[in-house]
Amino acid sequence: MNNRGMLTLITVAIVFLQCYCAAAGVVTCSGIVPMAYRSDKISITDFGGVGDGRTLNTKAFREAIYRIQHLRRRGGTLLYIPPGEYVTEAFNLTSRMTLYLARGAVIKATQVTSNWPLIDPLPSYGRGRERPGGRYMSFIHGDGLHDVIITGENGTIDGQGDVWWNMWRQRTLQYTRPNLVEFKDSRGIIISNVIFKNSPFWNIHPVYCSNVVIRYVTILAPQDSPNTDGIDPDSSSHVCIEDSYISTGDDLVAVKSGWDQYGIAYGRPSNDITIRRVTGSSPFAGIAVGSETSGGVTNVVAEHITLFNTGIGIHLKTNIGRGGIIRNITVSNVYMENVRKGIKIAGDVGDHPDENYNPNALPVMKHIRIKNVWGVKVQQAGLIKGLKGSPFTDICLANIHLSGSTGSRNGPWTCSDVSGGAVQVSPSPCSELISGSQTSVCSIPF
Repeated sequence: MNNRGMLTLITVAIVFLQCYCAAAGVVTCSGIVPMAYRSDKISITDFGGVGDGRTLNTKAFREAIYRIQHLRRRGGTLLYIPPGEYVTEAFNLTSRMTLYLARGAVIKATQVTSNWPLIDPLPSYGRGRERPGGRYMSFIHGDGLHDVIITGENGTIDGQGDVWWNMWRQRTLQYTRPNLVEFKDSRGIIISNVIFKNSPFWNIHPVYCSNVVIRYVTILAPQDSPNTDGIDPDSSSHVCIEDSYISTGDDLVAVKSGWDQYGIAYGRPSNDITIRRVTGSSPFAGIAVGSETSGGVTNVVAEHITLFNTGIGIHLKTNIGRGGIIRNITVSNVYMENVRKGIKIAGDVGDHPDENYNPNALPVMKHIRIKNVWGVKVQQAGLIKGLKGSPFTDICLANIHLSGSTGSRNGPWTCSDVSGGAVQVSPSPCSELISGSQTSVCSIPF
């Protein structure tokens, strides 16, 4: 089939997906950012793209996106990636475009790192997350954009991250590793129906963004790949993540909002984040908030989560020096199996960017609801450790049942500097959460 025929099928596929979800009556993210129809469609092969797995296609990608940016077709433009392996250096997207990967299409990062572009550190971090100074630009990058879609027929974006992981292990990194995909200061973003694999660092990182939908994605990285978080909404609002599978070497989904004094000064929270119907495994956390929470995190809902072979099922984490308020977090309908620790809420997690953090900038954590959680082969039920100068308050656990391996009991709950309530929790939670005067906390929804 020629490119014209394939591009026609794209339109049919997008319309089918929208109609199917509406007919099924499933609660989805679709109202946050509507899927845009692009009447103008071009192919990477029109610009000399070669999908042989060897040819460097940087020039083709940059010329195609330059054309989209400067011709400014009404309704935007769709860039079609046909089947094949397209090796390229990092590149920037532009507004009002769709990057569409056909079935069998692979956009593959070059493993030649010497020419990888550098960009400034994020102001809410003050430096690179791993190394002082700047950071390597993400493989696919967007800054100050609107109305951008990355989608397709489950084509693949492959970061070929092992060369970066080895630099991290050998301590030869000069700057912080690149994310696979990052959108900064952008709005109206959809990422769907794409496989992401082998990211050098975090996989999908919307930072200072609003109105972002990430759905029907698969994110894969080896369990020993360092810091390959799946999806990290960071100082962003109105983000919806759903119907996805993630298996990586670090947290599957982690909501963040800046690092210590830099995040406090920048002052941009993450709020109104929805995470639903996510399945995955990780040696670290399944659903996480933090540990970088200095801008504050509010109104997070995570529901219908399935976790296997995971370090910590649900992890809310922060530290002294962070400041910020973490509140109105609801996690419900979670199944976990073969997990080291079921639930952890802690104020002593995560490192600092430098020695200039304020030890008196204590985070506040309150209004936390964790309910309807079922776990088997859970080694320890949970740990809740607040801060002496800023205890965690209004923590509610309800209908939580975490069992150990067959024939054995799991470790008990441990708690300190926390208050709240617990209803129908086994094994029995710590005393700070079960006194009669506190259990009414659990009956009051947000």
